[in-house]
Amino acid sequence: MNIVLIGATGYVGSKLLDEALARGHQVTAIVTKPEKLAGRTGVTAVQADVLDQAGLAARLRGHDAVVSAFSGHAQSDVYDYYVRGITSVIAATKVAGVPRLLVVGGAGSLEVAPGVQLVDTPQFPAQWKGTAEGARQALNLLRAEPELDWTMLSPAAHLEPGTRTGRFRLGTNQLLVDAAGESRISVEDYAVAMIDELERPAHRRARFAVAY
Repeated sequence: MNIVLIGATGYVGSKLLDEALARGHQVTAIVTKPEKLAGRTGVTAVQADVLDQAGLAARLRGHDAVVSAFSGHAQSDVYDYYVRGITSVIAATKVAGVPRLLVVGGAGSLEVAPGVQLVDTPQFPAQWKGTAEGARQALNLLRAEPELDWTMLSPAAHLEPGTRTGRFRLGTNQLLVDAAGESRISVEDYAVAMIDELERPAHRRARFAVAY
């Protein structure tokens, strides 16, 4: 496929890029520093401001899908920045006429008990609260879209560097835990699950989750 990857040099985006390229996809990488991807075969690195909806739409036009790994981790106003960014991504995808949008979600909006989301529990780390709230709002925005063909993939509670095993479980709106009560997934296997969904859509207009 000919896809756009927003945030292709980030923590999650870089692994999504590796996985997409390994499977032979052509990637237009939307990044702040295109020079970081100089020399990568199969990649066209493009600088663009995610908040510039018109400019972003021009970059997205003509592709088969948009994969957004956009995040506001480095911003002081992380919630506001993330929500403005994902709103722009959604709008630009529609304006550009790209048929699919896949979004990197968070674990915070997954349920740990009926009606109780992880981000609302006392033990949720304060430093990730803004990002988690932003990702939850992004999910709400996507669910409110009347026609857009979207998918959001939420990781386990712990998304960490590791190895690519290709073995994991998929869920829907509940936090997945293992026999020891741990909720983990490597960034590499998260990328496998996302690119699997890109190639073989099974969660259209829905959020799903991945964990070991």
